[in-house]
Amino acid sequence: MPRYALRLEFCGTGFVGWQRQADGLSLQQVIEEAAAPLNRGEPPLATAAGRTDAGVHAEAMVVDLMLAAELPPERVREAINARTAPHPVVALAAARVANDWSARFACTGRAYRYRVMNRSARPALEAGRLWHVKRRLDAEAMHASAQRLLGRHDFSAFRAAACQAKSPLRTLDRLEVSRLGEEVVIVAEARSFLHHQVRNLVGTLVEVGAGKRGVDWPRQLLDGRDRTKAGQTAPAEGLVFVAARYDPEPEWV
Repeated sequence: MPRYALRLEFCGTGFVGWQRQADGLSLQQVIEEAAAPLNRGEPPLATAAGRTDAGVHAEAMVVDLMLAAELPPERVREAINARTAPHPVVALAAARVANDWSARFACTGRAYRYRVMNRSARPALEAGRLWHVKRRLDAEAMHASAQRLLGRHDFSAFRAAACQAKSPLRTLDRLEVSRLGEEVVIVAEARSFLHHQVRNLVGTLVEVGAGKRGVDWPRQLLDGRDRTKAGQTAPAEGLVFVAARYDPEPEWV
């Protein structure tokens, strides 16, 4: 049976997250059911590079699945798109990959972007796509603070209580904060992340930007390894999965 990779764009609003759940519609369910007609009517198992939470969006989530027949990748892409409507889920590209290839385990890097709308008026056009913070944030202070967290560390202070990872050790390759007009944008990159790690980092950095905490505070939290002393978990709607990296990259069409 041939294996295919899909690069997906989706709006996570209204979904219970990527992974199938007992209650509620998951993104995994939408993709598997859309692919079923290509697999003799049986929904194939779809595995993603990242198992996003409820409300988290994606610009380029990579998924792999096996189908019963050998098909041109462009046909797989178009067939999936024809059946995911009217859900806000679309395959931007598809590729034929090796049968032992895994979107999750072959991934060499993952990137997320978090957007904060930083103004007094609540968002209208972008509602559900970012976190609204009224208090003026100092993006430069947030960025300076973020640079103290780069490298390989025990990120227990920024790990969800329900995180199932065997080790809290992770290597944070990039954590940049910048202001773009009324938005403060945080970009994070690593080979892999702990559950809620990015959202917990954002919630902590926002306290620094708001002047509630000093620039050194997040590093002190990191060294202390106590989640209960860190900032809040930032809302899911501001988070977007923007890249899954592979070497070599699939031959996308």
